[in-house]
Amino acid sequence: MTDTVHYREIVQNGLWSNNPALVQLLGLCPLLAVSGSVVNALGLGIASMMVLIGSNLVVSLIRNVVSDAVKLPTFVIVIASFTTCTELLMQAFTYELYQILGIFIPLIVTNCAILGRADAFACKNKVLPSITDGFMMGMGFLCVLVVLGAIREVLGSGTLFADMQLLFGEEARSWKLNVMGDNYPGFLIALLPPGAFLVTGILIAVKNIIDGHIETRRAALKEKPIKGSKRVRTTGVIT
Repeated sequence: MTDTVHYREIVQNGLWSNNPALVQLLGLCPLLAVSGSVVNALGLGIASMMVLIGSNLVVSLIRNVVSDAVKLPTFVIVIASFTTCTELLMQAFTYELYQILGIFIPLIVTNCAILGRADAFACKNKVLPSITDGFMMGMGFLCVLVVLGAIREVLGSGTLFADMQLLFGEEARSWKLNVMGDNYPGFLIALLPPGAFLVTGILIAVKNIIDGHIETRRAALKEKPIKGSKRVRTTGVIT
């Protein structure tokens, strides 16, 4: 396998084919709990991606040093270290958002998607592919979080990009859009955990439908007859 194909597969797996949220169904607890708005989804998604990239980098560097007997505890320590660094950065620069996300920032340590990539990919590959895998898996998780947060925010409160100043500063306060108008009464279930389950299920169903159409088109192209004249070969013994 060439490097180009390898990196193309890493990108495709992270964003679509093996998306940690829609395919692997990992990290669903924070995914469903704090995705009530775009700013919350962005905050948790960026934090998770930073931990993924950092842990994949370190695990790849030490993959030939750590024995199998202490492999998983070492991975957890590495992930916990990067989670602590991320937590301290959020406390320093986005303290209000950190308070809103609450316990779900420290719980990044227990995110199976991060530990899974360390064990399934980073400990078996070199540094650059491992960093790329961490970035793309984190980006796939972030994209699902943002889409889920946007849908829930629009349906639940009728707004989009509300409270973005919590992440990007006061200049982002004006980014708020009243999508449903000022008199929108709100759809409470969209902001509650049942709404998160419903929207996530719809997103998974849409992805499966798209994958089904792609597979159908590929099968049709393979079975498509070749136009033009064909030479017929005959076999046998001439006496």
